[in-house]
Amino acid sequence: MKAIGYNGSEFVEFDKQINTPQGQDLLVEVKAISINPIDSKVKQTVVKGSKAKILGFDCAGIVQAVGDKVNLFNVDDEVYYAGDISRDGSNTTHQLVDDRIVALKPTTLDFAQAAALPLTSITAWESLFDRLKITLKDKEKTLLLIGAAGGVGSMAIQLAKQIIGMNVITTASRPESKRWCEELGADVVLKHQNLAEQFKQQSLINPDYILCMGVPDDYFKDMLEVI
Repeated sequence: MKAIGYNGSEFVEFDKQINTPQGQDLLVEVKAISINPIDSKVKQTVVKGSKAKILGFDCAGIVQAVGDKVNLFNVDDEVYYAGDISRDGSNTTHQLVDDRIVALKPTTLDFAQAAALPLTSITAWESLFDRLKITLKDKEKTLLLIGAAGGVGSMAIQLAKQIIGMNVITTASRPESKRWCEELGADVVLKHQNLAEQFKQQSLINPDYILCMGVPDDYFKDMLEVI
């Protein structure tokens, strides 16, 4: 199989043997990947001159073989997943992955769309429900999402609206970003600057929760003012 790895100074393409999956592993033919900040962080840990590290976290592809302990997946299943940084990543034609972190790809999505979802969805979910402790009891409460047009913000809008039924206020910098947030379900889209003034001008309710996808120091004063 073909793979692309980083050896501490440059990316290199090389051939690698395709291993037979054992135990809980699936062998997946990679159809699409996405690039995440975690790839950059893992890249920074590679020592110059070391064996090339195969990067890549999110992936969508087709199951080619299954280990002897796999019960939930079959050959030819279309799947997607966020990977495991302790193993070879998805920047390769074939990848071994533990079936317990894999899901069937939604039939409504193509491979590229599916590969864009795993890490952003996990991050949005953990931010809202694990860190902010939002529950179904927070229906109709107000959530402010700062910098909501990116991957995590896009998922957070949909989770907050469709699962909880919250009033979602977002910020976006460009007309295209504003339209995107509205299409995803945002009730109000503000500009990034002078949030407190915009809240007052539009008679908006102060947020019960704030999730900032930008640099917190850049928005700290604004966040204090709106609560």
